[in-house]
Amino acid sequence: MKKTILTLMMVIAAVTAQADDYDYPYLTFETTDGTVQTISVISLTIKIADGNLVATNGEGTQTFSLKDLSKMYFSSEGTTAIHSIDNGQLTMDSEVYDLQGHRVTKDQMRRGVYIVKSKERTYKMIVK
Repeated sequence: MKKTILTLMMVIAAVTAQADDYDYPYLTFETTDGTVQTISVISLTIKIADGNLVATNGEGTQTFSLKDLSKMYFSSEGTTAIHSIDNGQLTMDSEVYDLQGHRVTKDQMRRGVYIVKSKERTYKMIVK
């Protein structure tokens, strides 16, 4: 476990130089269940304790279990980008949520913004 933490800290230190000039203003975390979250690198601090990685900046804190973290990398855009999809991409495996976090079916969708989670990625979808 100590070797894993030491390796992780060395990777973070080595890649931090790339993020300092903000060519890659986000640190992106992917978990084993496919969830992707980003956090701005501005004023970013990372701590590892009790089997968790805690990333904190002026916007908030994200906590990840090290056993559930599959990878992390610097990126040029955050997960807040809106990607276009059509109803054909809503498969039986897709999960649709309203902005209050309630799961909805395709039949329950009215005008508004929805979060669509598939195995590949998570999207924001606008229904007009």
